[in-house]
Amino acid sequence: MKLINLKWRQLILSLGCLLLLIACNNSYPTTNPGAQPLKVATDPTFIPFEIQRASSHLEGFDIDLMNEIAKIAGFAVQFESLPFDGMISTLQAKRVDAAISGITITAERLKTIAFSRPYFKAGLAIAVREDNQNIKDFNSLKGKKIAVQIGSTGADFAKTIPNAKISTFNSGPEFFQDLLNGNVDAVVSDAFATFYAIKNGNLKGIRVVADLLTEEYYGIATPKNSPHLDAINKGIATLLSNGTYRQIYQKWFNAEPPQLPDS
Repeated sequence: MKLINLKWRQLILSLGCLLLLIACNNSYPTTNPGAQPLKVATDPTFIPFEIQRASSHLEGFDIDLMNEIAKIAGFAVQFESLPFDGMISTLQAKRVDAAISGITITAERLKTIAFSRPYFKAGLAIAVREDNQNIKDFNSLKGKKIAVQIGSTGADFAKTIPNAKISTFNSGPEFFQDLLNGNVDAVVSDAFATFYAIKNGNLKGIRVVADLLTEEYYGIATPKNSPHLDAINKGIATLLSNGTYRQIYQKWFNAEPPQLPDS
């Protein structure tokens, strides 16, 4: 009887050691089912970074990226749809834990919120109707009717155009339609979103002119002193080093991703 008990003790001890080794060798933390999910704001109209399907299912470059970061960091994500121009104030009020929606890192925004390391190299582009031969570059925009998205860097940039008549919109589909209707002369918006909309959004009759107006970087925005920022940064770094970032980039843009700065 004592011999049997001894064997059982040895077996239980061996199993315990094995489970401990498995736990120690797990390089990626698992999601804690008891933890509160990270509330992440996003604007589902910023295609292809965010796309909301008819089933309310969200997908897009930013969505894939945030989900992969969550896997590495070990937290669940709860996406909340918000208009772009309300994201900064929502972060300031700490009603969400983070926001990802092609948000450009700027000195002005850094005064009131925090950002992760850059996760995307972007820039602004000018879009016009195909029959417009007058607008060829920044100088051609003087005195013209310009459409921009509210709260975007495109809206900030448009303010520097002399005598421009600026029309603001909540989303890209709205200002592209206004451009097609002839109500504005040009759109100033994110280059990647513009090219994607022209190629995949049946926007026949629109083209992009000239080179990029700016060079910008997107970051994941959080409230100041966020306890989640370090985990988000480590997640981005891991995705860049293990090839997952490249796979996501190629999936949505069919191109090689550019080099990104560390901060």
